[in-house]
Amino acid sequence: MVQLFRPAGRFACTPQPVRIKQIIEENHRIKSFFFDGDLPEAKPGQFVMAWLPRRDEKPFSLADNVPLTLTVANVGPFSEAMHELKVGSTVWFRGPFGRPFEPLGRRPALVGGGYGVAPLAWLASEQRARGQNPIAIIGGRSKADVIGVEKFEEMGVPVLITTNDGSRGEAGLASAPVRRLLENREVDSICGVGPHGLLHALAELAQQYSVPAQLSWEAYMGCAIGLCGMCEHEDGSLLCVEGPVRQLYF
Repeated sequence: MVQLFRPAGRFACTPQPVRIKQIIEENHRIKSFFFDGDLPEAKPGQFVMAWLPRRDEKPFSLADNVPLTLTVANVGPFSEAMHELKVGSTVWFRGPFGRPFEPLGRRPALVGGGYGVAPLAWLASEQRARGQNPIAIIGGRSKADVIGVEKFEEMGVPVLITTNDGSRGEAGLASAPVRRLLENREVDSICGVGPHGLLHALAELAQQYSVPAQLSWEAYMGCAIGLCGMCEHEDGSLLCVEGPVRQLYF
């Protein structure tokens, strides 16, 4: 039976307004927005629905819950509108929704591709507090696409970087160092966020090396409560309530 994570707290029922208190430009197309409000009920891996009146409502993974933080890539009309906002602007939220990451392994590999790395520093912080020893693997197309490294380094979490063009770190895909870590038994589990190609590669590695994995799958979510069916995954599940984090055990 699938456990459903129902929203709780201030943003549980109807969208509530929150003002932007800080904006950090991560790179040429990614900004992090820090809001004047907390979401203490949220866990790493969950998402919120962000609403801009007269525009649209879209899902975003939480980069942190205290304060409520989103890391947004400019990839479409809604995210472009978000990037035009200034400190003091208001965004309306409801949530948190979805299945979060759960405690897994003593030495988890935290793998993020592109802006998918956003929630992993928050996850690493919680894992360290539980006595786990994560290793972060961050991948990007080029050095300009690699973000979030400093957050892991500040926590003392080892970081391995890969870029497709070799402009920073190791040349190649983020899955390559994960394979080495598994071969050397330096990690015992996988937590992944990023494009579907990366997540499929991580699922194959988890199966090959018989380690548990938790993978956060992206999908367009229209309602966030399992009614519209727009987020149906390839296995028929609805990612807004049965994900976005899916667990694999071998």
